Amino acid sequence: NAIGDLSEQVADAASDIGAVAQSQARRGLKNARSHVNAMMSDASDRAGVVANAAQMQASSIGDTLQDVIEERPLSTVALALGLGFLIGVTWRR
Repeated sequence: NAIGDLSEQVADAASDIGAVAQSQARRGLKNARSHVNAMMSDASDRAGVVANAAQMQASSIGDTLQDVIEERPLSTVALALGLGFLIGVTWRR
């Protein structure tokens, strides 16, 4: 019964190939998940750095404006009135 033995060997080989392919697919999926998690963590870290830098810049600008307002209150009010007038005239047209 050589044909029966041969078909059994082919079935066993196909099963082994399927098991190896499934194992490699699992490993590949695990590696892909790991890479995605690492990229997300890196992106999150970078976003945090950018947010902190933006917050520091905004704080610096706020401090500078506060200093200018305290040093020259009348000039600041005059500038604000002038800008408001220009914006009003521009929007009217």
